[in-house]
Amino acid sequence: MWQAYEIPNSVEEALSILSAFDGQAQIIAGGTDLVIEMQEGRHSVECLVDVTRIPGLDRIERTGDWILVGAAVTFRQIKDSPLLKEQTRVLSEAAATVGALQIQTAATLAGNVVSSLPAADGCVALISLDAQAQITDAGGQQWVPVEELFLGPGKSAVDPSRQILTSIRIPLPGPRHGSAWERIGRRRALVLPILNCGVSVALRPDGQHLEWARIGLGPVSPVPFRAHQAEAFLRNQPASEETFVQAGEIAAGEAKPRTSRLRASKEYRVEVLKVLVRRGLTRALEQAREHGN
Repeated sequence: MWQAYEIPNSVEEALSILSAFDGQAQIIAGGTDLVIEMQEGRHSVECLVDVTRIPGLDRIERTGDWILVGAAVTFRQIKDSPLLKEQTRVLSEAAATVGALQIQTAATLAGNVVSSLPAADGCVALISLDAQAQITDAGGQQWVPVEELFLGPGKSAVDPSRQILTSIRIPLPGPRHGSAWERIGRRRALVLPILNCGVSVALRPDGQHLEWARIGLGPVSPVPFRAHQAEAFLRNQPASEETFVQAGEIAAGEAKPRTSRLRASKEYRVEVLKVLVRRGLTRALEQAREHGN
């Protein structure tokens, strides 16, 4: 277990502590994954650096053409945010499926991204929104697409012993947009998903054709998965049930779900995936039409 627990008052102070421990300290916020890993002996550091008291990291706000979500924002904050409910419904709905209320109150979206699990609800929702993450280290700051941060199961491009994911930004949707979250598990809550699916869409001005669509899926590959082939097919297509059924077939073809003892057979999950994509697109379309009025 750790020997020191530091609570810095700024990002600069947090980075200084990380530097002083030279790889033997790590960022912590909610700690819902990290603490368990340390208790089970799967992770060990000398110092934990708690960023939850740093001013500004707990904010959800609209800035220009972006919605910013700070590194210390919890899933409960996301679930309850009127701004996110209106503009990024898929993320709000995904937040409501993360564990129990106690977990939602502690766990952070940024921590979900850094944990880099293929079934992570927050990650799958974010890639369907084309979100970016701000990575801060001794060399400065850079914005990186969230989709590029996943290297493998539990392997992140963010090094929490030397870097901080300080913020997540989501492009502010334009008119005629909608999004939706679909998830299936062995029960409604407190269980790993058999599959989850995040969808966002925008309609063309005629209200009858899709301008674009984004589809995030998990766990159907070693990392949260973006169905790019299905997205390409949907561009400029009629917004119809037939189109959505075809998109589900394409997504099922490009995803690679496998048989899992904890979840279900590959064959079952492929068929369910088609249904989730179709349902997600249908619900996202309904919201897009509401936003077009």
